[in-house]
Amino acid sequence: MFIIGELFRALAMLVNGVCQILYWLLFARIVISWLPVDPYHQIVQFLYQVTDPILAPFRRIPLQIGMLDLTPLLAFIALFFIRNVAVGILLSAAAQFAS
Repeated sequence: MFIIGELFRALAMLVNGVCQILYWLLFARIVISWLPVDPYHQIVQFLYQVTDPILAPFRRIPLQIGMLDLTPLLAFIALFFIRNVAVGILLSAAAQFAS
């Protein structure tokens, strides 16, 4: 059972790491949107391709106040919630199987 506990702990670390990377990519996309950059540059296209699936569900909700788009803020909150719930469940499962 110890191996299964370690597997769950490693999975929790993986989920945590992926969410951290997504946080930083969302942050980079926000910063890029404020700067005059070429939208066809490879790095910008990569940021759009990675973060569009995260932002797409929230774009259906009208979250614009004037020129301010609050969609990334809602995406940050959702990622935070998903990360905390998923990592918490995986770590509690790891603790159960470790003992």
